[in-house]
Amino acid sequence: MTERQERTAPDAVMTRIGQVVMLHHAGDREEARHRFLDLWAEIGEDGDPLHRCTLAHYMADTQDEPADELAWDLRALTAAEELTDDRLAEHEGALAVRALYPSLHLNLAADYVKLGRPDPARSHLRRARSAADALAEDSYGDGVRAAISRLELRLGEGDTGWGPPGGRRA
Repeated sequence: MTERQERTAPDAVMTRIGQVVMLHHAGDREEARHRFLDLWAEIGEDGDPLHRCTLAHYMADTQDEPADELAWDLRALTAAEELTDDRLAEHEGALAVRALYPSLHLNLAADYVKLGRPDPARSHLRRARSAADALAEDSYGDGVRAAISRLELRLGEGDTGWGPPGGRRA
C-alpha cells in the first residue's frame, strides 16, 4: 500500500468509536458505556492518543457520576496533549489538534461545576475561551463558543456576546 493510501485508509477503531457514539445518541447509554469500556481495554492506556482522546471524550458523556465523567474528560485531555497535527492529518476531515482544546477544557469546566469546584471550573473555562480562536466559523465552532458563553454567565464570568443562555455540552 502506498503512503497516500495508508493515510486515507479508514481507521477501524475510529469507525467503531463512531458506531458506539451513534448507539449512545440513539439512547442506549448503558450499552454504549459497556462497549466503550471494551474498546478502551483493546486500545490500552498506552494506545494511539487519537483513539484514547476520542473514546475518553465520548465515554465521559455516558457516565452517571460527575467524578467519573471528570476522570474520563481528564483522560481525553491527557491523550490530546500527546497528539500531533501529523497524526490527525491521517484521518480524513480531522480537526487540527488546537481545535480540540476548547471543547476538552469546556467539558472539564462543566465537570468541575457539577462537583461544586468553581476555581478549577473557572480555570478550564478561561483555557477554553483562550483556545476558542482555533475553532472554525461553522456550526460546531458556534456551538462550542455558545456553550463557553453560557458557562461563563453561569459562573458570573460576564457576557461574552457569543450566544444566548441554554444549550448542551460540547
